[in-house]
Amino acid sequence: MRTPRSPYEDRNVLAVDIGGTKFAAAAVGADGTMTARAEVPLDGARSAGAALAEVVDRVLRRVPRDRLDGIGVGSAGPLDPDKGTVSPVNIPSWRNFPLTDELGRMLPGRPVRLAGDAQCMALGEWWRGLPEGGARAMLGVVVSTGVGGGFVFDGVPYLGPTGNAGHIGHIVADPGGEACPCGASGCVETMASGPSMVRWARSLGWNGADARELAVSAAAGEEVARCAFQRAADALATAFLTAAALFDLDHVVVGGGVAAAGAVLFDPLRRAVARNAGLGFLGRLRVDPTSLGRDAGLLGAAALILREPPGGRTDA
Repeated sequence: MRTPRSPYEDRNVLAVDIGGTKFAAAAVGADGTMTARAEVPLDGARSAGAALAEVVDRVLRRVPRDRLDGIGVGSAGPLDPDKGTVSPVNIPSWRNFPLTDELGRMLPGRPVRLAGDAQCMALGEWWRGLPEGGARAMLGVVVSTGVGGGFVFDGVPYLGPTGNAGHIGHIVADPGGEACPCGASGCVETMASGPSMVRWARSLGWNGADARELAVSAAAGEEVARCAFQRAADALATAFLTAAALFDLDHVVVGGGVAAAGAVLFDPLRRAVARNAGLGFLGRLRVDPTSLGRDAGLLGAAALILREPPGGRTDA
C-alpha cells in the first residue's frame, strides 16, 4: 500500500459517496482506516436530501466533529466542482443541487472537495487498492445503475476542465441503438447498466427481478441472460479500448453492483478486449474487478482531501 501524503496526520475526514440507489458516508484517516461507516438506500421512502442528512448524521453521532478536518464527496454526475453543484441522471429531484454548500452547513468551516463518484472510485483504488507502482495510467469504472468512469494518471485524478472527465458510459457504442437519457442514442450505458441489461433481457422473455438475478441466470446458462452479459461486455470493451487508445492506459478497474457478477461479466469482457485490441500497446491492457469493493468510492472521496498537498486549496 502507498504511504499517504497528507497534512492531516492522525486526523480524519468525512467521506461521502452519492450513488443512484444509495448514499454512503464514513470517517477516514490519513492511512485509509475507515470508521463509523453508514449507508442509506435511496428507494423512494425518503427524499435525496433526507437521505444525505441521515447518512452524514449517522457518522457525526459516532465521530466528534472536532476530529473531522474536511469533507470529500464523490457524486454521480454530471457535476460542476467549481460551483459545487450536482445533477445526477438517476436523481431527478437534484438538478444543479448545491451539494458542497449543503455539506458545508453540516460541518461548518471545513474544506469541501467534490469529484465524480467513478473518479473517486478510481482514486481510491489507486491509493489503497493497487500495489505500489501498479499503474501509471488507470481508468476506474463503476457499472451499476449507470456506467461512469474516472482517470488517474501518476496518482493524480484527471477531472477535466468542467470536472466531468471519464463519462465512458456515454461513449456511443451503437449509433442506431436505444435512446439514452443523456440525449444521445446507443450509449454504453444503454447496454451495460444493470437496469438496461434487465430491460433488454425482459424484452426477450426473461422474467427475473433485477441484475443480481440476471447474473444468477447467466451463471446457470440461461441463454437470454448470458447474451445480456455478452452484450454488456462488448459495449464496455468498446469504451475501455477507446479510452486506452486515447490515453495509453495500463489498467482498467471495474466496480459497482453489476461487476459483482464476477466471471459472468469479466470472462466475456476480457475476451472482447483481447479480441478487439488491434494495436500492439492495447494488448497489455489489464481489466480487473476492484479490490476494495463498495469502499473504493469512499476512500477516493477521502483522498480528495487527504492527498491534497499542504498549502493547497482551502476554500470551502
